[in-house]
Amino acid sequence: MKAKWLLRVGVALLVHPSLWLTALVQVNRLAGKRWWLRPPFLPLPDPALMALRSVTQYGDAAQLPSKEDVVTWLRWTRSFSRVTT
Repeated sequence: MKAKWLLRVGVALLVHPSLWLTALVQVNRLAGKRWWLRPPFLPLPDPALMALRSVTQYGDAAQLPSKEDVVTWLRWTRSFSRVTT
């Protein structure tokens, strides 16, 4: 995962404080098990998972989601988690 991309997404999230908790929850869910034991010692998603998601959304395993797509996905995730039956 590219540092520049992480920075852009992080800056995009700064203006959406309502999504901060959702983003932290999703980072925790997507991070590989025992991420703190592997360099770069950050809770990054499994590269295979990111590649699969990129292929299904963009048709290219190397394509990272745009910051707008990340914000949209977090909004959707937040609204979905509030749905009650």
